Order: sequence, then structure tokens, then C-alpha cells
Amino acid sequence: MTVTGARPADVPPSDLADTVLERVTAVYAAAADPERAAAMRAYMKDVTPFLGIPTPARRALSRTVLAGTPRPDEADCTAIALRCWALPQREYHYFAADYLRRHAGRCSSAFLPVARHLVTTVPWWDTVDLLAAHVVGALVAADPPLAADMDRWIADKDLWVARTALLHQLRYKEHTDADRLFSYCLLQSGHTDFFIRKAIGWCLREYAKTDPEAVRSFLARERGRFAPLTVREALKNIGG
Repeated sequence: MTVTGARPADVPPSDLADTVLERVTAVYAAAADPERAAAMRAYMKDVTPFLGIPTPARRALSRTVLAGTPRPDEADCTAIALRCWALPQREYHYFAADYLRRHAGRCSSAFLPVARHLVTTVPWWDTVDLLAAHVVGALVAADPPLAADMDRWIADKDLWVARTALLHQLRYKEHTDADRLFSYCLLQSGHTDFFIRKAIGWCLREYAKTDPEAVRSFLARERGRFAPLTVREALKNIGG
């Protein structure tokens, strides 16, 4: 079977990727629903075409695709992700993002440029947020010097790179570097884009589940620097 966009020159060879791509394209294509696909594409603002497979069904199909496959190494993860991302329909990107979430621990700091490529290629919140919290965040947690890369990403002109930096600590809870989190929020406080303003509020709200007083105190000092949307989002569960 020939897979569209099968192996760009910068994708490492991987027998596992060959198997996975052959299976996933066959299984997903057989489940396509053109009517549902049109509705999904419209909901996602026409970012990409869709096959029309709802999430629960897609994840069930993914289990079929991956049944009996071995654990990947980093090259396998890279090949599967990049080859899926080269396919036009969004469900293949979702498959890759879910796969990386499951196997992020198999990847080293050298995977960060691959993650950035995924974040900046056909970007939208549906893939960027999962990659930020569960892939980039996992890489930084495993290799703390990568926080210096996040310090560069937060100032990036690409809003999706900056959003990733804001959200990479989303699942850190008590391990959150609060000073870094608050400094990132302040650095982007004047941003006019909805997705940055929303991300600031979201990461503050999430950290408030661990240290509500720190978030209240931060906003008591700095509230005037943030858009009302950001403040509402940040205080949604703790008030203030």
C-alpha cells in the first residue's frame, strides 16, 4: 500500500512506522463519514479536512491499529508523528498526538525540535494543547535544562509556540515553577490574540488547584495588566 506523504527526507526510517502507517490509513479510511467530516471541518474553522471519525470511535480504531505492535524508540516516535502529520486529514494528527502522549517517556530532549515542528505545522488548539501539556511538558520535566528553551519559546512571534510555553507546566501541580509561570504570564499579558489570553487564564486556573493563594496574590498585584477574559478564566474556580 502506498501512503500519501509516506516518508519526507527528514523522517528517519522505521519498520514500526511502516506497519503503523499502513494499518492506520487503511482502518481510518474504512471508517470515514463524509457528512460528519464536513461538520467537523466547519467546527474546527476549516483548518484541515477530516475523515469524520468521532473521538471515541477513533480511539477504539487506534487500539486495533496498535494491537501487537512493540514499544517504540525515539526514531519510531519521530517517524510515526511526522508521517501522520504529512497526511491531510486531522484524525491522523490526532492519532500521532495520542501516540506521543502515550510514549513521551521514550523520547529524549532531542525530540523537542520535532515537537516544535508539530506545534507549528497546521496548528490549532486541538493538537497544540495536547502536545504542550503531555509531550513538551513531559520532555521538560524529564530534562529540566530544557526550561531554557521554554524561556525562548514564550517570546516567540508564533503564537502557538508561545502558547505551548505557557501550557507546558499545565500538569505539573506541586512541581510547577511558579516564578517561571507568573513571569511567562506577565510577558504575554499584552498579547491581543484570544488563544494567548485564554492560555494565560487556563494555566493560572490550573495552578490555582495546587496553590490558590499564590494565584490570588499574583492577580491582586497584576490584575490590571490582563484582559478581562484572562482574569475570569484564572479565577473561575477560586474567586477573587
